[in-house]
Formats: sequence, structure tokens, C-alpha cells
Amino acid sequence: MVESYTLGHVRLLAEHGVLDDQLISVVDGRIEEIRDHRAGLGADIDGRGQLCLPGIVDLHSDALAREYRPRPGARLPVDIAMQAAEGNLLAAGVTTAFHAVSFQAKSPVGLPIGSPNAPEIREAIRGYTNPRMDHRVLHRLDVRCREGLGMLRRVLEPDQVPLVSYEDHTPGQGQYRDRTVMERWLREAQHMDPQRAAAHVDQLVAERDQQLPFKEETLTWLGEAAGDGEIRLMGHDPVTPAEIDALVARNAVIAEFPTTLEAAVHATQQGIATVAGAPNILLGKSHSGNVAAIDLAQAGALGILASDYLPSSMLMAAYALAQTGLLAPLDAMRLITENPARAAGLDDRGVVAAGYRADLVLCAEVNERPRVMRTLSA
Repeated sequence: MVESYTLGHVRLLAEHGVLDDQLISVVDGRIEEIRDHRAGLGADIDGRGQLCLPGIVDLHSDALAREYRPRPGARLPVDIAMQAAEGNLLAAGVTTAFHAVSFQAKSPVGLPIGSPNAPEIREAIRGYTNPRMDHRVLHRLDVRCREGLGMLRRVLEPDQVPLVSYEDHTPGQGQYRDRTVMERWLREAQHMDPQRAAAHVDQLVAERDQQLPFKEETLTWLGEAAGDGEIRLMGHDPVTPAEIDALVARNAVIAEFPTTLEAAVHATQQGIATVAGAPNILLGKSHSGNVAAIDLAQAGALGILASDYLPSSMLMAAYALAQTGLLAPLDAMRLITENPARAAGLDDRGVVAAGYRADLVLCAEVNERPRVMRTLSA
């Protein structure tokens, strides 16, 4: 892999506007210098006037999950899925991806997950040979699942600070506070008839309160681990300002997919980074009936965009926010580069500047939409 090169004739976003015709020197995978590309000076890679952005940092990617389970009942080897997911992510300009790996015995709608289990997937990601980008793990923990907590505690290592997102998808709260949303998903995705879907949700509701003591035990441990710096904690689907206050009390740093405007605004006021799904921006609404991400942006309560289930949505969503004038272009691109990098504790990327990783994306505008033309990963 070539780690030292020059990239010339590119445009860069800056605080005061766009810098035209820039030359970027990369040495050993890091940006050494950025200067004007004077006439007559060659470059190893000709940017052809394209916009050069920092590599996209995706804090919540389902790309791998979708590749190793392309259809219900169909599971591919994880290494094959990794290659396919990597190609999709690079094509979308993503150079750092946190793959969402579920440490739980059942899916968010209470169905058996099956194999491979979370530790196996985690090790496959960490042991992936000759990666073309930075693959990381988002450890998703169901706070009511004893098996999931046991799996997570067994894989924690003293020299690592993993990103952990805790969630509770039982009906009546969070994303599924309206139980009919889960029932609709079961009908459409699992092909259950209405009676069976309703009975399944009834069963989850009946089991919910029995698991409450273990949920409190899990949340206490997560808060202590985050306070001790053993993990970097995210809270999934917060609904109320009170839930944000609970995140603060547990030493969490990120509110992932807040479902209401009130929760997102309060999180921002408390210094908690908010994450919304980039597809939400493109759709103009939440597919599950929660707050629209555009409303968060208008309220100044949108800190980060994540791909969720669609890697190609990230650049397009950030571009759309800039195109409408809701955010300045540099601020819009920070939602998918600098902001997620900082929130995840990755201070070596997310910016095109000397000393940073040479994770770079060349973009062109085609039919008034951005298109990734080339992704260069350190």
C-alpha cells in the first residue's frame, strides 16, 4: 500500500469559504503539508478540481450485518461479509466505520438472532486481514439481556476503550414506545399476521417488568465503567430530558438517535453529542415515526449523522443540509467527519490538516448531488 504521495488540484472547505487548487502532501499515511498548487508542479494524484473532504466517520453502521444476513435465514461467512461491507463503505466515502454488533440473545423485536454470536463477529472484525479502511466495533447492549452482558464483559480488555451503546427495545419505550410500530415491523419484515404480531408484542410486554431489576443492575455497571474510563458510553433512543439527565449521570457522551426534539435539545444543552440517521434527512422524516432529523438541525440540536442502514446516505445528507442553507458547508460536513471522530475519542482524523490521518475523499457534483469519486484511506 502506498502511504506517501501528493494529491494535487483539489478544492478544500475552509471557515471563510473554499480554497481552490490545493496540493496535499502525504507521508507515511499522514498529511504533512497543504499549500497552493502552483502552475507547472506535478502530483502523484490529480484531483481534477474535485472537492477533497476528510474521510467519513460512521458511528453506527449496519452494513456488515446486512451483508452477513442478506435475507432471513441466509447467513454468509463473516469474512465474505466484511469484504462486501468494506467495498460499500469505501464507495460511500467512509474510512472509519463502527460496525453495530448486538450483544444480546434476541433481536430488538424479541426474535432469536442465531449465529454467529457477538464475540465471534467482534473477533472477525478485529482480525480482518489487510483492511482498506479502519474497521471498529459498536458494542450494542440490550440492558435486559443477561447473556448479552456476560458476552460483553468477557470481551472487554484493559488496554481498549470500546464504544458501547445501551438500548432497551421492549415495547412501551424508546423507539417502540408506540407498540404498533413494532407490530407493523413484525408484519412487514417477518410476515406475521396481525394476530400473531400482537400476541408476540403482548408476550414482550409481559416479560418486561420481570427483567427490570437486571436492567437497573446493568445500567449501574455501565455508568461505573464509563466513569472509570473503561468504556465510552452511548444511550440509544432517549425520549425525554429526564432520560438525558440519566445519561449524564451515567457518564455517557453520546445520545444515539433521540426520538424527540425535547430530548435532543436537552442533550445539546448538557454537552451530550446527538446522533441522527442520515437516511432520516433524505426521507424528510423518521421511518419509525420519531422526530425528523431536519427538525434537530433547525433547532441546533444535530451533532452527528450516522449511516444506520444506508452508507451512501451520509455524504448526501450532509450535502443536502448545506444546499438548503440550513448549515454552512463546513459545518454540514463536520456532522459526518470531525464531530463523530471527536465524540468517539478519535482525535487523529476528521480534519484535512497537517498532522492528521490521510483519510481523504474526492467528491464531484452530479445532477446537483454529491458523488464519491475516490476514497483514500490511511
